[in-house]
Order: sequence, then C-alpha cells, then structure tokens
Amino acid sequence: KVRANFAVGQLGKVVGARLVYGTDLLEGIEELCKVNGINSATILSCFGSFQRSGFVYLIPNQDSPIGVWYNNLVVKEGPIEFLQGTGVVCQRDGQYETHFHGTICDQYGNIFGGHFMKGENPVITVDLVLAETIGMDFQRKFDEETGANQFYPVEKKKDKPNQL
Repeated sequence: KVRANFAVGQLGKVVGARLVYGTDLLEGIEELCKVNGINSATILSCFGSFQRSGFVYLIPNQDSPIGVWYNNLVVKEGPIEFLQGTGVVCQRDGQYETHFHGTICDQYGNIFGGHFMKGENPVITVDLVLAETIGMDFQRKFDEETGANQFYPVEKKKDKPNQL
C-alpha cells in the first residue's frame, strides 16, 4: 500500500550563494532564506568543504515506535570534503528548521553521511543553490506514527497535506 502526505506548488526565486569560512552550513542556509524573504525552500545543489562535520544516522532501537532512532552525534574533524547535500528548509513553531542529509569524505578517503546537525558543520567554503517554494509551506511537525518531527508539506489555504 502506498501512503504519502503531499502538497503541489511551484518554484519561485532561486538564490545562488557561497558560504564563507566559519559559517555553519544550516545556519547559513536559514539566514539566506530569511534575508531573501523565503519561508520554505528546497536545496537544489550544495557541496564544498568543512572544518569539521557533525551528523547522526539511524540505528535500531526497540523503544521507538518504528524500531529505529538516531545515534549519538558523530563528529569528524577536518579538513572534510563535503561531496553533496540535499534538504528542505521548513518552519516549525515560527522558526526555521532545515532537514538536511549529506555525504562527506575525511582526509583519509573514508566516506560518511547522515542527517547534519545545526551548529556542527562550520564550512571552509560551500557553494549552494536554493529554490523557494510557492503555493505551499514546508513544515516540520510531530508525527505520532514515528514519534519524531517529520516533513509536513501543506498547500496555501489548507490546514493539512493532501494524502494518498
């Protein structure tokens, strides 16, 4: 059975930027959205290098409603090659909350990846392209089924997502 929550809209303005040395990846993305009047966006392209990287990934957890949860924060010291990242810029309780996953390579060629944490990924340099969403809002809301905050896309003038 296929189940999905979804919204239909369009892409609006596009912002191309380079985050400079010392800027946290997620804080930088959110500030770019804020100064450009963007509430919800998708990250079309994002890559570069980090001073260090902090992320989590899923591990088995029998206490979770769905049998998985995130591990403790993993921190990889740099220099780190940031191979690629993607995500959505959302709102939760009137604040930005970006859901972002990426892949990195340490100075020894080891590949890692996961869910990047705000405040834990200061860049050396990062190139990125953001696209605003029009006609829909991206929200993060608590989901009873998973026991965690999840992506909640809602079309303008509606109070909940469309469903399959």
